[in-house]
Amino acid sequence: MCGIIGIVAKQAVNQMLYDGLTVLQHRGQDAAGIVTCDNGRLYLRKSNGLVRDVFRTSHMLRLTGSMGIGHVRYPTAGCSSSAEAQPFYVNSPYGISLAHNGNLTNDEQLKVDLFRADRRHINTDSDSEILLNVFAHELQDKGKLSVEADDIFNAVNQVHERCKGAYACVAMITGFGIVGFRDPHGIRPIVFGKRETDNGTEYIMASESVAVQSLGFDLVRDIEPGEAVFIDIDGNLFTKQCAANPVLSPCIFEHVYFARPDSIMDNISVYKARLRMGEKLAKKILRAIPNHDIDVVIPIPDTSRTSALPLANKLGVVYREGFVKNRYIGRTFIMPGQKQRKKSVRQKLNAIDLEFKGKNVLLVDDSIVRGTTSKQIIQMAREAGARKVYFASAAPPVRYPNVYGIDMPSKTELVGHDRDEAQICEEIGADWLVYQDLEDLIAAAKYGNPRVAQFDSSVFNGEYVTGDVTSEYLSGVQKRRNDATMEKKREVDNTIIELYNSA
Repeated sequence: MCGIIGIVAKQAVNQMLYDGLTVLQHRGQDAAGIVTCDNGRLYLRKSNGLVRDVFRTSHMLRLTGSMGIGHVRYPTAGCSSSAEAQPFYVNSPYGISLAHNGNLTNDEQLKVDLFRADRRHINTDSDSEILLNVFAHELQDKGKLSVEADDIFNAVNQVHERCKGAYACVAMITGFGIVGFRDPHGIRPIVFGKRETDNGTEYIMASESVAVQSLGFDLVRDIEPGEAVFIDIDGNLFTKQCAANPVLSPCIFEHVYFARPDSIMDNISVYKARLRMGEKLAKKILRAIPNHDIDVVIPIPDTSRTSALPLANKLGVVYREGFVKNRYIGRTFIMPGQKQRKKSVRQKLNAIDLEFKGKNVLLVDDSIVRGTTSKQIIQMAREAGARKVYFASAAPPVRYPNVYGIDMPSKTELVGHDRDEAQICEEIGADWLVYQDLEDLIAAAKYGNPRVAQFDSSVFNGEYVTGDVTSEYLSGVQKRRNDATMEKKREVDNTIIELYNSA
């Protein structure tokens, strides 16, 4: 998962882009980048690390111009490389920079086609660079010295024809403007907003509405699936539907975990969706265990708080904060490498013994993915003196790989794969375990916008909305992931050997 932002303004955008990326930091902590345009010249800074670490005063001073895009990266392959930090850039045609959130499912074939037919070289393993080159080729194919809105919309149309999978993008065309577009299923989110100034209208595009509103812009709406929105350098807005058969199918995991609760996505309040998840989960507990002996409901910070509070209220049970979170440790789910995830849990959370000692505790989390974090937290609760530890997940069991940009592509990493709920309960060490029903999860989110035709719930039900994900494709993803993991291990081993030899 990544965060993207683009701004066309009447003033310098470097500080706004920086501030917007810090608001979107939860969407990716692996790398960050900004590129700005000033009188036809581009200025780029990108590197591995958090936004606050990547950009120093000297970098910000060089990022001049009233137009720019930014990106925070989340490594979808489970590893890190500064070569794949975004935005990416190609000089032909016009000079185009692109930031992308999502994952292409036909990237290997596209890479071959780009070389054989389009004569374009791909320098990294990133599908974002592939997407950029497809867009650039289709725009270059017009053979014009300048670009107009219709040229951009035609190029986006061809991107939709060629690219499969999930993508929400902002692309800056040097000297002309910024275009934002979304795949025909709208799997990944992107919104745009505007504000009026004394010098004219300014526009912003971003992954989440919270970035728009925190910078003082008014939210206009989501970019529709398949739609492209172009803002030229003078602040003129152009929009067009560029896909033949768009079907709004947003990723429901955004509402479960990734998005900030104060965001609005596809006219659905993430906060209210999570409140409803808690209410529905409580109703399921009351149906299954009407005579429960829960003494206290404790959320696992931070995402599950919103669901845990209405759950506790519905059960008529005391709600307490039982864990203190260290704000200076990264989110374990989006950290590269399983060993690093395991190591960080106890550094990240500390139990308040008074809230656990001698009590039957219901821990509430947003989801259970690999199960390693849940297992350690349950053990922490027992060590803090809990008599019994129950566990509730606001989402159904995660049983299938994700191919649309979430770092859990290998089914062997999922605690829910090939296990029933009783086996998962035993694996994580809970006294009993309750999962949200998928129907209730969908209802909780869809209540905010009945117009949503369907959600991508593939991690729960194995149904991939793009229709092109086969068992052979999933096997290939797992093999590439395993190969990448082994290569990373070899790099670490070689580094240790070199350090030992030089000592």
